[in-house]
Amino acid sequence: MDYTRPLLLGYVLKHLLMTDGELADVRAQLEEFAKLEGFAMGTIYVEVTETSPAAFGALIEAVNRYEVTTVVIPGRLHFAALAVTHDVKDTFERATGARGVIASLNP
Repeated sequence: MDYTRPLLLGYVLKHLLMTDGELADVRAQLEEFAKLEGFAMGTIYVEVTETSPAAFGALIEAVNRYEVTTVVIPGRLHFAALAVTHDVKDTFERATGARGVIASLNP
């Protein structure tokens, strides 16, 4: 890991129909986003249905522990699927002080 660049953490909600190959593609997308945006890609937390929201809790702990300022997700639904009653992205940003960004490789 390049310690001269700011640390970026990732979060992916692995839905029931997502294959291992698709998950690998999403991880590669987040890693490429980090590289293009000048971040050092850290852990990508993967939420699975059976243990939800354990990965999200671990993400919050890591953001606070390492004073991470940015978390990347593949799309807004990866946060939105955690709760139907409120905006998880907004709650996450207020609770941690880190911003949530969506991986976009379009220039």
